[in-house]
Amino acid sequence: MQPEAFTLLMTVYGGDRAEHMRVAFRSAVHDQTLRPDQVVLVQDGPVGPEMAACLRELLATSPVEVSFVHLEHNRGLGPALDAGLRAARHDIVARMDADDVAMPHRFQTQVPLVRAGADLVGAGLLEFDTDITDVVGRRTPPSDPADIARYSRLHDPFNHPTVVYRRSAVVAAGGYGDLPLMEDYWLFVRMIANGARMINVAEPLVYYRVGDGAYERRGGRDLLRSELRLQRQMLREGFISQPQYWRNVMVRGGYRLVPTMIRRPFYRRVVATYGARRNRSREREDAVRTEIAVPRDHVPRPRGAAAEPGREPGAGYEPAPPRGEH
Repeated sequence: MQPEAFTLLMTVYGGDRAEHMRVAFRSAVHDQTLRPDQVVLVQDGPVGPEMAACLRELLATSPVEVSFVHLEHNRGLGPALDAGLRAARHDIVARMDADDVAMPHRFQTQVPLVRAGADLVGAGLLEFDTDITDVVGRRTPPSDPADIARYSRLHDPFNHPTVVYRRSAVVAAGGYGDLPLMEDYWLFVRMIANGARMINVAEPLVYYRVGDGAYERRGGRDLLRSELRLQRQMLREGFISQPQYWRNVMVRGGYRLVPTMIRRPFYRRVVATYGARRNRSREREDAVRTEIAVPRDHVPRPRGAAAEPGREPGAGYEPAPPRGEH
């Protein structure tokens, strides 16, 4: 029996650059150790001649089937992704942005976790500036489902450019919808509330481009308006309490208004590292529980000894800054 197939979903709009799109597409298709079975590429509104030529080239040279969805008018990222999901032929869908770079083993790592029973799988990422050798930051998400649910009351628990999910779970939650600059966070909150089975791989699997004002786009009045709308929706749906609502408005709303020179180090030192801190805490708790449970006469395996059969290293999984708006 053949493994379950999956679709890669990408969108592009007039603000994207052709050279970035070309690299992103090749990294997520040509260079993967596990290639997608279908690519859905959504063009969200008009693009310039250079990008149009790039898209024609990618369609002509792709080693896998590409379904091209052309939206005549720019509708925004959420509606563009919903249009792409309707064109996906497979229930497993992997997301990829038009200016990031996927590591070659990304899908080989994540897709089997969805095949095994997860509805939503994210991963860590490395931030880079000019090219992937110029790494300037790292985001490690919380891995444990309980930590993901807890963290989601204050922050987006998934790095959107890294996620792989079941389309059926996304559709059951109502799809992306149209909440500019917050569509992914709002979707993940609804999926969590619906009982989606979720996990994050702490390992970075995507290089995330932060040049061209990425941290500037984390702030401003437009993003603040979307932030307040998101918090009202979360309160209305009962996902957060009234005290949590006011905390989020003060913390997250204030974060949108501070200067970039403050926002950047705060995010990198506090928000981006939360998952790593929480994962280490979980590991210590698990180690203590294991030590208590081990019988006195147990002889530990020496360092470097082979693992037990069937227990490969890393086994044991049980079955985002917003981009410029499209």
